[in-house]
Amino acid sequence: MAESCRIDVWLWRARFAKSRSLAAAMVERGVVRLTHNGVQTRLDKASRSVHPGDGLVFALGGRLMDLKVEALGERRGPAIEARTLYSLAAGSPEPPAG
Repeated sequence: MAESCRIDVWLWRARFAKSRSLAAAMVERGVVRLTHNGVQTRLDKASRSVHPGDGLVFALGGRLMDLKVEALGERRGPAIEARTLYSLAAGSPEPPAG
C-alpha cells in the first residue's frame, strides 16, 4: 500500500463524500484544512496528498469534523471498514450516516 493518497480519494474511501467528484469539489471550495508535520494548510487542489498521521478539519452537514488519518485504505468499502481509516479528535461529533 502506498504511503500517501490523493485527498479526494481518501475522503471518498472514508465515506465523507458519496463520489470522488463531490470530494474534489469539497477540496476545491477550500473547506478542507490539512495538518502535516505540525503545519496547517488550506487545501485547494484535489490532487494534494494525505498521509497517515495527518490531521484534517472540515465542515460536513453543519458539523465541524476534526480527525486524524489512521490509514489510507485500498478501496471504498463498507462503513465499518471506512471508519478504521480515521480517528475523531476529542469533542468532534460522529459523521452523519450515509
